Amino acid sequence: MSTEPETTEDTGPGTPGADTAADTPQAGGDDADAGATGQETDAPSEDGAADGDAAAGRGDHDTETSADGDDESSADGGTGPEGSADAPQLSEAEAELAAQRVERERIERRRAEKQGPVEAGGKLSGKAADLLAAVRAVESGEKPVAAAFHDPEPAPRRVVVPEPERRPQPVTASATGPAAAAPEAVAAVRAVLAAAGAPDTLAPQVAAALGEDADRQLREDPWQLLRVAGVRPEQADGFARALLGAECGPEDERRGRALTVWLLEQAALAGHTALDAPALTAALTQRSVPDPDAAVQSTLAEGEALVFQDALDTAAPAREDTEEPEERPVRVLIGLERYALAEESLADGLARVMNSLPKDDGPAADWEHAATSAPRPAAELIRAVAGHGLVLHTGGDASGAEVAGLLHAVRSLGLRGWAATHAADGRRRLASRAAEDGPEAAPDLQVTTVAGLLSGAEGPGRDADGALDLDLLVVMDAPQLDVETAAVLAESLPDGARLVLSGDPGVLWSAGPGRIFADLLAAHVCPAVASRTPDPGPIGELVSGIGVGELLQVEAPGKEVVIVPVRDAGEAVHRTVQLVADSVPRAIGIPAEQTQVITPGHGGAVGTRALNAALKERLNPGPGRFGGFDPGDRIAYSPASGRSVPGHVVKADAEGLHLECAGVPVVVPKERVEQSVRHGWALTAHQAVGTTWPAAVVVLPGDTAQSLTRPWVYTAFGRAGRHLSVVHGVEQALPRAVAEVPQKPRTTRLPALLKALVPTAG
Repeated sequence: MSTEPETTEDTGPGTPGADTAADTPQAGGDDADAGATGQETDAPSEDGAADGDAAAGRGDHDTETSADGDDESSADGGTGPEGSADAPQLSEAEAELAAQRVERERIERRRAEKQGPVEAGGKLSGKAADLLAAVRAVESGEKPVAAAFHDPEPAPRRVVVPEPERRPQPVTASATGPAAAAPEAVAAVRAVLAAAGAPDTLAPQVAAALGEDADRQLREDPWQLLRVAGVRPEQADGFARALLGAECGPEDERRGRALTVWLLEQAALAGHTALDAPALTAALTQRSVPDPDAAVQSTLAEGEALVFQDALDTAAPAREDTEEPEERPVRVLIGLERYALAEESLADGLARVMNSLPKDDGPAADWEHAATSAPRPAAELIRAVAGHGLVLHTGGDASGAEVAGLLHAVRSLGLRGWAATHAADGRRRLASRAAEDGPEAAPDLQVTTVAGLLSGAEGPGRDADGALDLDLLVVMDAPQLDVETAAVLAESLPDGARLVLSGDPGVLWSAGPGRIFADLLAAHVCPAVASRTPDPGPIGELVSGIGVGELLQVEAPGKEVVIVPVRDAGEAVHRTVQLVADSVPRAIGIPAEQTQVITPGHGGAVGTRALNAALKERLNPGPGRFGGFDPGDRIAYSPASGRSVPGHVVKADAEGLHLECAGVPVVVPKERVEQSVRHGWALTAHQAVGTTWPAAVVVLPGDTAQSLTRPWVYTAFGRAGRHLSVVHGVEQALPRAVAEVPQKPRTTRLPALLKALVPTAG
């Protein structure tokens, strides 16, 4: 039973239980002559959501999840947010997951202290400053929480401490996903599965997911099998019938609870942090639950989900016959505790950042001098940061020059400024933008990745209280922040530090639940600075037009944009291989290793699997002796749920598969290769976001026409630096998607939570 769904991009948010299987026919791939010649405007179509059975295995939500398809690594692991610095044996993924586990434990303790239900839109218990102090005390291990509540605020920092040079060290990927179950527990589960005719290969996953007494839990409630990634409701129903016999029926209360939790998990894979109660009950009805309301209530009573009532924006006016206004309408939301509490923690953390800006953090004249000394595009951003703890910055790739100007200005004021990027390639892009302002600007940058920052493997480190040791943090590619990562970031900032979230609002949202950047832009609780720096060249012009819903016809005298029409899937695969291996290197001068193929999904006749098989056969043929891989293969490595790192295979030995990813050597144990590593000549747009290549070949096969969205097209086309080829098989579906199909909506609570904590700006 596969643990990865056959689709990638978006699992339709409004339909938490939708299923679609995608086949994976093998792709042929011989070479052909002409490939990139025309310069038409009808670029290809976008597949924003290749099919989406999130249920098929926590994962191909375009990228996230283990091999960018499996969601096992989202469980916790490790010891603490700072563990990786003192314990080299922890991988970056383990350390990051450990940091998230510490955060979840903190918010669970906070919830346990609350009395009564959480009122929608009401102010959360506890002061933001107290909560931060508690987190710091827990993270550092040096103070009890009570003492941390009364610590004085740290004095403003003025000394710039250079980051010690770190040389890349080999990283060993975790050998297991969540936690390895004891052999006897696995054997007991295997016996239960075998008795019901289920695949005994699921035993390790079941034992890990259910913990102690997994075999007893399965016998008492066979639908607990749905907690295993990749298991579908119909499979769990068959397992239950085999174990329970005549006692099994669709009205079983255990089935209703399990399906409710399963649907909420699928909704999270589609990006929701909660679901409207009517949408959830409708999905349960589709799954043949006779009394969906009772199923939801049973789930809430068992504490497996939480209920919220969020006030709607439409205020009811007072009626003429009474002085009292009518009750304000609310919407009832159901969510998993994990994401609901993370969203509350994020709202608390952001409110603290906005309210804790020190009043004596340098004379205003110094900030104004820094703004007037900076290049004009960066001046507005510097002035906004001078007076606010949280600032949003929107723009395309070229707007990185403004961020570089801000960091340079902050350092000149004696403050410690850092930038964190979604992908390792972000460092290169930011440095190249800084170099545009002069050679002195680039060395001034302190840049890390979000994952490295949280794990402690990179960045400024932590102060004595466990907070990040900095005065300003700029998070690049901010639309890629999911709610759990964003919550850990916000709670890790010290009092008085400034936070800038910078990104392109037109790209795909995070692969994990939440839409942090979009929610903050819509909430109007802090300044938002829009970049006026356009992305250059024909590709920049094309992508900018897509962002506003127009598919422009651009002049491309140097073949910067080329359209290659195809009739069917076979021709699409053939043309793609030809472009990468022959046409682009010969006509454009960009070698195959610097050309990235982007396609809507993992499955299907022109998905990543089929294209990677054809590209490997042409570019690096070999027997695939180690899990299908050979030295020289391009790969996409997923160290943790929601992250994908491009790289290549170096070798394979008894230790595992040796990779090089962004200049860092990585060793993946044999048992983790299938879950963590995919071939990487072809990626999905979610896997590619945050990285650019000199050339990109975007493949739009005809069977993806209905799933195209404007953000998918915008993201895929924007991955090309110098050349974009579009293998176009969707005809008029492409301009229609660009003009009419926006980002799929997500249900989140962050705007309502922020509205209760922070007054609306302006």
